[in-house]
Amino acid sequence: METKLSKFRNASYAPGRRFLTRSIWFVTNVLFVLNPLNPFSQLRAILLKMLGGKIGQGVVLKPSINIKYPWNLEIGDNSWIGESVLFDSLDKISIGSNVCISQGAYLCTGNHDYTKEAFDLIVRPIVIEDGVWVGAKAVICPGVTLRSHSVITAGSVVTKDTEPYGIYQGNPAQYIRKRVIAD
Repeated sequence: METKLSKFRNASYAPGRRFLTRSIWFVTNVLFVLNPLNPFSQLRAILLKMLGGKIGQGVVLKPSINIKYPWNLEIGDNSWIGESVLFDSLDKISIGSNVCISQGAYLCTGNHDYTKEAFDLIVRPIVIEDGVWVGAKAVICPGVTLRSHSVITAGSVVTKDTEPYGIYQGNPAQYIRKRVIAD
């Protein structure tokens, strides 16, 4: 058997919201959220909330972030989202409080079933618990839960759930040691 992308159908996936809402979001994202010329974190937060995102108090949203569907994004209080973070939010992305997601990180909730001829779409949520730090250019794969206060080092690829306070590095990310937070 061979892969036949001409047979790919996405009928079982519904991105949520009507076409008009998705279109309004596309334009809003390009003009105000993705746009590096907009320095206003609060404006980005307000626009995300208006289109269904759940954004906590004190959230910092740096320029050039890209969010596929804001209604699938939830960010807790006092979390920081760095420049050029990509939220491929085909499914829910839940981010706790006091989380730092560094520049260029990629949170991907969608993938494909390479064992199927039609390369079927698979979507699974991502959960990031309180106090987690996702390093620059790290990749978080579909269905992963980053447990409380875990650290994902720069450039790592996380394909499995982490342990609380664990530090993970590499591709695929492996446990390195325990995180200790001093006063």
